[in-house]
Amino acid sequence: MVPHLITALNGPINELEARILESMPATERWFRLEWMEHTPTFYASVDLRNAGFKLAPVDTNLFPSGFNHLTDAMLPQAVQAAMAAIEKICPEARNLLLIPEPGVRCSFYLDHLATLVRIFTQAGLNVRLGALDPAQTESEELSLANGGSLVIEPLVRKRGRLTLKGFDPCTILLNSDLAGGTPPQLMGLHEQYLLPPLHAGWGVRRKSQHFRAYEEVAKRFGKLLGMDPWLITPMFQSVDLHGSKGLEALQAAADAQLTKVRRKYKEYGINEKPFVIIKSDVGSYGRGVMTVRDAKDIEALPDALPENLGQEVIVQEGVPTHERVHQAVAEPVVYTMDRYVVGGYYRVHANRGIDENLNAPGASYVPLAFADSLHLPRPGEKPGVSAPNRFYMYGVIGRLAMLAASYELEATDPQAEAEAA
Repeated sequence: MVPHLITALNGPINELEARILESMPATERWFRLEWMEHTPTFYASVDLRNAGFKLAPVDTNLFPSGFNHLTDAMLPQAVQAAMAAIEKICPEARNLLLIPEPGVRCSFYLDHLATLVRIFTQAGLNVRLGALDPAQTESEELSLANGGSLVIEPLVRKRGRLTLKGFDPCTILLNSDLAGGTPPQLMGLHEQYLLPPLHAGWGVRRKSQHFRAYEEVAKRFGKLLGMDPWLITPMFQSVDLHGSKGLEALQAAADAQLTKVRRKYKEYGINEKPFVIIKSDVGSYGRGVMTVRDAKDIEALPDALPENLGQEVIVQEGVPTHERVHQAVAEPVVYTMDRYVVGGYYRVHANRGIDENLNAPGASYVPLAFADSLHLPRPGEKPGVSAPNRFYMYGVIGRLAMLAASYELEATDPQAEAEAA
């Protein structure tokens, strides 16, 4: 499926596509060298926005929960990536303990867990699920929409190891983002590999840290390709709402961001009305996200600020999405494992506009066209007409965000500080 772009397929986005395609050997070599120096996140999903004049990531999730939206055609790549990741971490691994988000029982999430079990089973591991909720003392069987089932078992802590009854894993895969902090069961597991690391959870992680790392990555990549990194970067500013001056700081940040975007729009001759997105600096599942087109509008917000926005927020350049699937606004989401793109889908929302958050109730999901493994990039084709080339570009930007997450986790690793001391 090729998305319909309501903007003409020309201008900066086509120049960017052409530049990335003609620089493919240099791009792939650059990524190889980066992965020699940095450890990729175990898995991730990256939300992209294609404005027709720029293509940028707007969120990176280190505990992805939509593997069920990948097609069967994508799964072999995911299995190979899982094999590569496990071989690097624990080559002799036999057992994998998968820990899901506690208390989440919706059918989509259960299908996602079942897909993860399928991937890692085919990668050669025995996979069982453990309940992070200490109140669960008995095994629980959960029915799947396809007629199958999953069993989630109570965790057993034995000194420095986390096990299940009769099951001792070498590797523990977290699928909980730890937004509520780090549970005691996960602390001090020095004898097992815990993936992703604890400081990847939202108890520690901040979106502002990630996008600072992404800015660094994008500048280096832009220099490699000889292009303006703004074409692949959402500008942002973090704001602390604590205290009586919090709202003033928010308004000032929004005004500054809108001014910067206007300058860029003028530079590139873009006839769009700029906007900014205000959202929590901590993971919020898409809740509490606000679109602001005029900083003066913030003066009326004290009683309207969403409760789940929190006191730490970021003001991010709004990147409109000019993609449509079945006449509805859509944004591509790229899934990665280890250093590989393993698939993706469009998040589609019929009731949202091009300048609104699509990660909201009512969203639907359509697999990306690079589900077909035969869709390799086609250098030499006219920019804007080849779906494989467009999806290769999505994969490049997704990997840049994944690399930024690697930078981010290295910078916030408490173990690194301990070793340095």
